[in-house]
Amino acid sequence: MNLFDQINQLTEEVQNYNIETKDSLEAFRLDFIAKKGRIPALMEEMKNIEPQDRKAFGMEVNKLKQLAEGKFKERQEYFENTPTSVEAKIDLTLPVIPYEQGNAHPLTIVKNRIVQIFERMGFSQSEGPEIEDDFHNFTGLNFPENHPAREMQDTFFLEKNPDIALRTHTSSVQIRVMSTQKPPMRTFSVGRVFRNEAISARAHCIFHQIEGFFIDENVSFADLKQTLYHFVKEMFGAETKIRFRPSYFPFTEPSAEIDISCLICKGKGCNVCKQSGWVEIGGSGMIDPNVFDNCGIDSQKYTGFAFGMGLERITMLKYQIKDLRLFTENDVRFLRQFEGLV
Repeated sequence: MNLFDQINQLTEEVQNYNIETKDSLEAFRLDFIAKKGRIPALMEEMKNIEPQDRKAFGMEVNKLKQLAEGKFKERQEYFENTPTSVEAKIDLTLPVIPYEQGNAHPLTIVKNRIVQIFERMGFSQSEGPEIEDDFHNFTGLNFPENHPAREMQDTFFLEKNPDIALRTHTSSVQIRVMSTQKPPMRTFSVGRVFRNEAISARAHCIFHQIEGFFIDENVSFADLKQTLYHFVKEMFGAETKIRFRPSYFPFTEPSAEIDISCLICKGKGCNVCKQSGWVEIGGSGMIDPNVFDNCGIDSQKYTGFAFGMGLERITMLKYQIKDLRLFTENDVRFLRQFEGLV
């Protein structure tokens, strides 16, 4: 077969080459156009052509080259401008994917229960900001100027002089309510608080508190005890015991720590209660007259009690959880244990 016959054969192959995919387009390029393709190889034969035939041969080879390159470019543009569609292969016999509904966080479950208990006792719910000034977080609550809680090691300060900080307790809500409303008042608040503490199984720099108070004429410590007795029985069960230990807080006088019988050992003594049979859940006391004076309430006419508890501590006791960090790690294996609880 002479070289002119090869040109005719390649021309026919190029015209009839079926390019339906990008892979076949690349195969076409390698076969005909690439540096080692058949058309460049044919052009290398120019030196073997008789001088009088070289012009005609060159014209025919050039026409073949233009035909191949034109066809390649046309199909290349087609593939670039045509969106690829992948046919979905659906097996209609497969079972449906189950829709797993989420569940409430254990802290939310306990919070809702606490709100329910106190609202049934006639307490209203109040809220306050998480960023507080010095008066609402410290001064209004009768904190001395040199109190350790004001120092950097306990409080996250955002600004100094005047002091602006992340609230260290929900007692700041108490000052806001007492400064804007008139007695009698019976309210509580649940919210997030912040303290500069090392994170461990027993402590965290971000946690939640429940703060409540009742102000009226002739409110006594007996009213405080009965309120908390009722709360403990409703939250932890009728068999749970409660005791009050003398303590000190700047904003209450007298003050008392609140202990309940250990729910794990039933008061017999274990590692959780340090063999004492009792576990602390919060603090309480009669509101200090200085707090009334700071908020413009007549301390000669009104008395009141206040209490504060940690939401995480109550949740840990109720569900016997031993590591505080589980509440913020969002491990679904832990959270799924509370499915169905409300």
